[in-house]
Amino acid sequence: MKFVDEYDIKDFLGGKAFECDCGREHRAQVDYLSIKRGAIYDLPDALNALGVKKPFIVYDKNTFEAAGRQVCEVMDRAGIPYTGFLLKEHGYSKCEPDEYSVGSVAMGFDVKCDCVIAVGGGVINDTCKELALVSGRPQIIIGTAPSMDGFASNSSSMVVDNVKTTLYNATPQGIILDTEIMSKAPMRMLWAGFGDMIAKYISVCEWRISNIVTGEYYCPHVAAVMRRALKRIMDAADGLAKRDPDAVGAVAEGLVLSGIAMSFAKVSRPASGLEHYFSHMWDMLCLERGRESDLHGIQVGVGTVLTLRLYEFIKALTPSREKAEAAIKAFDPEAWEKDIIRVFGKTAPEVLKIEQAAGKNDPVKRMKRVENIIARWDDIQAVIKEELPSLPYLLDIMKRMGMPTAPGEIGFTREDTLTAYMHARDIRDKYLSVSFLWDIGELEEGAKHIFE
Repeated sequence: MKFVDEYDIKDFLGGKAFECDCGREHRAQVDYLSIKRGAIYDLPDALNALGVKKPFIVYDKNTFEAAGRQVCEVMDRAGIPYTGFLLKEHGYSKCEPDEYSVGSVAMGFDVKCDCVIAVGGGVINDTCKELALVSGRPQIIIGTAPSMDGFASNSSSMVVDNVKTTLYNATPQGIILDTEIMSKAPMRMLWAGFGDMIAKYISVCEWRISNIVTGEYYCPHVAAVMRRALKRIMDAADGLAKRDPDAVGAVAEGLVLSGIAMSFAKVSRPASGLEHYFSHMWDMLCLERGRESDLHGIQVGVGTVLTLRLYEFIKALTPSREKAEAAIKAFDPEAWEKDIIRVFGKTAPEVLKIEQAAGKNDPVKRMKRVENIIARWDDIQAVIKEELPSLPYLLDIMKRMGMPTAPGEIGFTREDTLTAYMHARDIRDKYLSVSFLWDIGELEEGAKHIFE
């Protein structure tokens, strides 16, 4: 049997199903993919291939200048009718993937259109995924920067009731990534794509650890697809810093592969670990304070550095049953709830609902996880050794590119970072490195090791 990690990216097009020895069928719903210089001129071909007659095209003021105007010109020359929509920011200097944005595009939607075209990156893509879902239309993404890995994923990272959460919807059926356009994006957006991808070292590692501790589903072949995507990005790092369109193309293909891996797994787990939760927590702190956060991928890159520091502590750790039992006995649900209210403010009720549904704090469940951690500690250490790069290696690449590597460089204090670390496990039901440190009573000790 040939598995998904043995195929080329173009073999995944057309919704082909791949049987797997993990017990699941893997399928990506991307039907049309163009990654090259001048790919934007393939748009009429993409529309024809997907049977689209009149698309609804969404952009913001920045992505219109980057590619939206050119998209409209291509459509006009081809004689294809369309309706354009400018998504406006609200309260910030940039748009946010939240209820306002989804409501705006839904209210502006032309029901005569049979497709949604998103011109932009993460915010536009994620917002349009929700519009495509509720309108029952297919979606095409025209990327303006290699800034995130959600192009080909079946999920969107949204702000719902001020909580950063993942919503599962549908994979865009068409993806057009013009490397000439993307290479001209602001350097911070190139950094963001790189930062979103180096996170995969952590995400695959923590996916495997969760499989050991909680029995969560894990597919080694999907993980191998993610590692392949990561390798393409790392090999192109120097060219990306020089804005080489060919290097941008390699990064873009890696980002698409990452999204396909998420679609194969049907969850974001292959692409998201603790490093993403630093970013999610910082986003939520910013929302609570009414200030703007940095680009997701840049925050994730900094979160990756912090998480690799934490794993240096974990590698030297020996879990103690006595310490874990003492931590379980000392846990005070009322004190924990008061702390959640203090940290999250008006968002606290949503966070408390997550715990009510997941039961992460349940002492019986916690003790069962502790037993698995202690019994399988050698296996956990082996996974860490196999999956994670050295911190000096990664820092060297990031600094050569000019990327931020510390929270203070992107506007977050030591206290903000400690808050993000201590509460990352609370905001979703995903088992992370901080989750098993909390389980064994080592979360506070680990906090000392994430700072330089």
